[in-house]
Amino acid sequence: MILTITNQKGGVGKTTTAINLSAALATKGLRTLLVDLDPQANSSMSFLDVHSLERSIFDVLVDPEVRLADVIRPAEKIPNLFLAPSSIALAKLEAKLLGEIDSHFRLKDALGAVQNEFDFVLLDTPPTLGIITVNALVAASHVLIPIQSSYFALEGTDDLLETIDKVKARANPQLQILGAVITLHDKRTLLAKDIVEQIHKVFGEKLFETVITKSVRLEESPAYKESIFTFAPRSSGAYEYYKLSEEVLSRV
Repeated sequence: MILTITNQKGGVGKTTTAINLSAALATKGLRTLLVDLDPQANSSMSFLDVHSLERSIFDVLVDPEVRLADVIRPAEKIPNLFLAPSSIALAKLEAKLLGEIDSHFRLKDALGAVQNEFDFVLLDTPPTLGIITVNALVAASHVLIPIQSSYFALEGTDDLLETIDKVKARANPQLQILGAVITLHDKRTLLAKDIVEQIHKVFGEKLFETVITKSVRLEESPAYKESIFTFAPRSSGAYEYYKLSEEVLSRV
């Protein structure tokens, strides 16, 4: 299964979800590959020393000589978890692939050679609907949409759903929305309850029951190069992401 985690809004907990969901799946004994497609490389930094890496997913997407297997590295503290790291060079991908006839299929082709080695492949995308995100949607079997529990939560959701529909219409008819997950939720506010209702109206049964609450522990863990499961295994964040992984598995 190839799962793209996407939302073109920044700061919605996309990378936090990518890091901790992949760690949860790996902890269950599932061989999991996390592909970091965000030029900020936050997922990569959470598990690897990115300064020691010679090549990244950028090289795979622009150079036919570089295979995905050449850049995959095991996560340092979690068995069964592997990473295809990102680099700031990814910010130049749009310009590099402009006019290339296969530009939207580069990632799909690269994954084709390795996907049978993994039970799960998770794709962490940048906060845009550009060529990187389109590559991730073309390559995926499913989409997971993290939505921040805030006043502007649903702003831009129409654009995202429209992009998913366009990719389904032509490049990837098999693509399905696995679900949406509410993140950064502050259950103390009345506004948050209203927002959950609004999000439920848009996504209906596609909305995961698990809600990821706002947590200092979740924000701190990447700075220590850890997932929530090794950094604060007894925290609410660890419990919630473990529950989300159960729900994801039940829908596959």
